[in-house]
Amino acid sequence: MRLYDRLFTEPRPDAVRGEDGEYLPFTDFLNPESAKEITAYAEPAAKNLPAESRWQFERLGYFVTDRKDHRPEQPVFNRTVTLKDSWQPK
Repeated sequence: MRLYDRLFTEPRPDAVRGEDGEYLPFTDFLNPESAKEITAYAEPAAKNLPAESRWQFERLGYFVTDRKDHRPEQPVFNRTVTLKDSWQPK
């Protein structure tokens, strides 16, 4: 499974200025956690899914099978949307 997050650590990485007033390179704000690959387990039927089919995995989010890398012997799912947990204990 491939889990994606925000690419940048700043909302507007192209508009951040340093102490000298000059714009800082947007590459200074790349999120090192923006892409992760994890190993997960799914039902055997997951290996037979067609490319670009969409699925929800409980508590993880919505995923799509990868167009190029999804194979029966090694399925690949890319997360497209996370599930927002709005529950907060009182």
